[in-house]
Amino acid sequence: MTDTVQAGANAPAAGPVVLGWFEPGTDQWHAARAAGIGGSEIAAVLGISPYESRFSLWHRKQGLLAPVEESEVMYWGKVHEPAICDRFDTLHPELHVAYSPTFAAADRPWQIANPDRLIVTDYVTGQPTAIVEAKTARDDHGWGKAGTDEIPVHYRAQCLWYLDVLGLTTCHVAVLIAGSEYREYVVTYDQAEAELMRTAGAEFMRTVQQHERPDIDGHTATYQTIRALPEGQDDIDIEVSTERRDRYFAALAAAKAADEEKRAAAGLLLDEIGTGRRAVCERRTVATRTVRDGRTHSLQPARNRSTA
Repeated sequence: MTDTVQAGANAPAAGPVVLGWFEPGTDQWHAARAAGIGGSEIAAVLGISPYESRFSLWHRKQGLLAPVEESEVMYWGKVHEPAICDRFDTLHPELHVAYSPTFAAADRPWQIANPDRLIVTDYVTGQPTAIVEAKTARDDHGWGKAGTDEIPVHYRAQCLWYLDVLGLTTCHVAVLIAGSEYREYVVTYDQAEAELMRTAGAEFMRTVQQHERPDIDGHTATYQTIRALPEGQDDIDIEVSTERRDRYFAALAAAKAADEEKRAAAGLLLDEIGTGRRAVCERRTVATRTVRDGRTHSLQPARNRSTA
């Protein structure tokens, strides 16, 4: 059974500060993170988040963009979190699992931690000895053998960020894959990685405070941010540089050529598959052919496309 650490039991020995008890996704939760960097945000600062870019995060911190809207993936992750944590609790009767407040590092108030659960040994002080993170995944891409620390890199960054705030060394990661496969991983604190993230986080917060906008990159979140920022339309012409014109036209031409090559490569593969279901090479799946009404509907590439 998951317990609740009393709100007055503020501090692990390393001295993080309790900011409060907030439901993830609520206005209060967003407000507590507004002036800092949370565990799900440090990956964007490092340029390794599949969901957020440094550019989009910077604009959110400036108050120019609303908080990230809850996606279906985020919604179902939130729904499954209690069940995943309960499963972890059941499998580890030797551990005392407790709910967690939102923390900030004592000497770095911008470094925010909101673990899913804490593992505690002393209910009087409420001092945790480890943390638990619950995740969901559509498939096992990026997840290694259970019991290892081989998890997607953006989740690893989140774990290390939390451990650094709380002054702990162990993060248990419990993941539900494809809705039915439960696995556990263990991430151990790495001082060199934590210091790298601290440095990157401090520099990012400096750019926020000094209004130094990050460079535009190719991340989808960056493009969506640029699309969202202007309001209205003025019936005027804007002169752009020849460099930006030429880069844009070159990118369009390259995209067209890439699409043509992709269609040709897919056609050759489908022709070789024939009525088969999968294309394999050296016992590894290359792509899967789907069929509707007896005919090819699509060719889905394998998630792992390494040729090694």
